[in-house]
Amino acid sequence: MPLPRTLPRIVVAGAGLIGRRHVELVRQSPECELAAVVDPAPAAASDHDSIGECFAAEGTDGVGVIVAAPNRLHVPIALECVERGVPVLVEKPIADTVEDAQRLVDAAEEAGVPLLVGHHRRYSPLLEAAARTVAAGTLGRVVAVQGSALFSKPDDYFDAAPWRREPGGGPILINMVHEVDDLRAVCGEILAVQAMAANGTRGHAVEDTVAVVLRFASGALGTFLLSDTAAAPFSWELTSAENAAYPHQPDADCYVIAGTRGSLRVPTMRLTTYPGAPSWWEPFEAAVVEVEDADPLARQLAHFCDVIRGAAPRVTGRDAVETLRVTLAIAEACRTGELVEIS
Repeated sequence: MPLPRTLPRIVVAGAGLIGRRHVELVRQSPECELAAVVDPAPAAASDHDSIGECFAAEGTDGVGVIVAAPNRLHVPIALECVERGVPVLVEKPIADTVEDAQRLVDAAEEAGVPLLVGHHRRYSPLLEAAARTVAAGTLGRVVAVQGSALFSKPDDYFDAAPWRREPGGGPILINMVHEVDDLRAVCGEILAVQAMAANGTRGHAVEDTVAVVLRFASGALGTFLLSDTAAAPFSWELTSAENAAYPHQPDADCYVIAGTRGSLRVPTMRLTTYPGAPSWWEPFEAAVVEVEDADPLARQLAHFCDVIRGAAPRVTGRDAVETLRVTLAIAEACRTGELVEIS
């Protein structure tokens, strides 16, 4: 008679907005159990103040750590996990700098410790379907990409975590890093960017609105509008219906991918293609790409449990470094006003 499978024990480091969501998902999952919550803030009602204290009290056998602390703490906490041989899921961005991210990746690879990065939309059925549609050639050669992340964060978002008003806490690193990863997953590598930023609406030390131009390795060009102070529904959070905490805008899209034979709007997945030779005089065929319903964060957690048991990470540290490299290039382009090429 087979022995019962031991459930992975999950430690969540960071009890902020995304940390609490991870805790909720772990408690709901039949694939794992919650070992502890780590956060030094008195209001966090956590089990331990530090990851070291947690390991001393809870041990490390069968443990995996989800790092959901503020960005600047991602690398120190993850390195401590690597030193103890504990598989780790680091929330995006993997680090504040490419150098720190590479240091973490190198340490994890040298130690043979699994490192998964929380670009959870890679597990989205919507994004997976978009990537399959592009890869299948349904759109022909992709020539243009249009994206947006336009939403309005309330004042208490910043009051709850004042670091979001400071460098490293703006929407480029917190939000645009998601969008860059989405675009890389669907349309391929990004080779160069130009961008402009403004912070006049909120007056914080970080940007609140950004306009970006992108050049893809495929030859396609793209534009992207990002703002966390825009009263608009054109963002993944408000259009995808993947997080019930956000009101759903069922007829809105945040991405348009246009090729030589057709175009796809995401996340409504409305597909328009030419049945014959493409011409603006000819009518389109219209369809909707079918997509299953699943929570990407829950799917990511299930995958992390597999990683703790020995599976290979789906979103590796090296992959996350490339997403961070493009994201930071956007920030650099905003500072310099120059075209920034990505090596």
